[in-house]
Amino acid sequence: MGKQTLKERIPAFASVLGLVILIAAYYVIGMIRDANVAYGLKAIVNQSVVVALVATGAVFIYTLGSFDISLGAATGVSALLGAMAYNATGSLLVMFLVCIGVALIIGFINSTLASVFNLPIFVTTVAMMSVLSAFMLILIGWNGTGDTIKVKARDVRPLDNIPFKVCVLVLYLALCWFIYTLLPTGREAKFIGGNPLCAKLSGIDEKRAAKIAAMISALGIGLGAFLTIVYAPTLNKDAAASIGMDVIIAIVFGGMPVSGGPRSRILSAVVGAFSMGFLSQIMTMLNLGSGYGQMIKAAIFILVVFIALGNQRGKLLTR
Repeated sequence: MGKQTLKERIPAFASVLGLVILIAAYYVIGMIRDANVAYGLKAIVNQSVVVALVATGAVFIYTLGSFDISLGAATGVSALLGAMAYNATGSLLVMFLVCIGVALIIGFINSTLASVFNLPIFVTTVAMMSVLSAFMLILIGWNGTGDTIKVKARDVRPLDNIPFKVCVLVLYLALCWFIYTLLPTGREAKFIGGNPLCAKLSGIDEKRAAKIAAMISALGIGLGAFLTIVYAPTLNKDAAASIGMDVIIAIVFGGMPVSGGPRSRILSAVVGAFSMGFLSQIMTMLNLGSGYGQMIKAAIFILVVFIALGNQRGKLLTR
């Protein structure tokens, strides 16, 4: 992995600069509109932390040149089972452990199926998404109380605060940064994403790397599921449904190339997730409907991908 040139770092610089501009725009528009900036900032953190957690873990999978389309469904199932476990035991610790455990089991199943059938991770996750979505409906039916599974809001209120959520994100981000940057895991993933054939000839075990990536990603999913319950303790069949697409957009917003490989960055997920959060809140302050917000996000998404691909065109290693 050669040292990146200034030109190759443009997408990363642009993503950070974009986040800074959005933050500045948020405060300026907030003052002009006489909006409650502090309240809006709390909403941004609540919306962004879960996406950032799931996306940070997903960076390991995306670095391999693959992607996981079942992230939203996996988060939803983990949250539903965690909520059911809490209702059965009354223990927040049990709820936390169930969220993490279920996510790890799903990640293990995904990686094992991909390994056994010698398929890319994204192929197995497409099937898993359908299975998990159906399982969510079954769980709702088992609950027997209509179309939701509820945890009493007062029971999770002590954890529903910004310092706790930011602390969870920082600790997980630090763990992922350590593994991704200082251990061979990250370097091997970048090598595989850049040129899987070369990586294989160099003795790197692609299946092992995929399993590690899936389990690290699953930990982020479990943490995201736990905070989903804390923030919105009434869950239905659409719980965390948008996370899958939000993760893709967040990673691209953060300046990470869609092809993965050596130019991938662990911080892209956090930068992208909070960029989306500030953009959404700005749209709200400007009284733009969700439709306009989605169109603006789509336009920016396409622009970022175009810039990233334009910068890398002709430089990608043969895949």
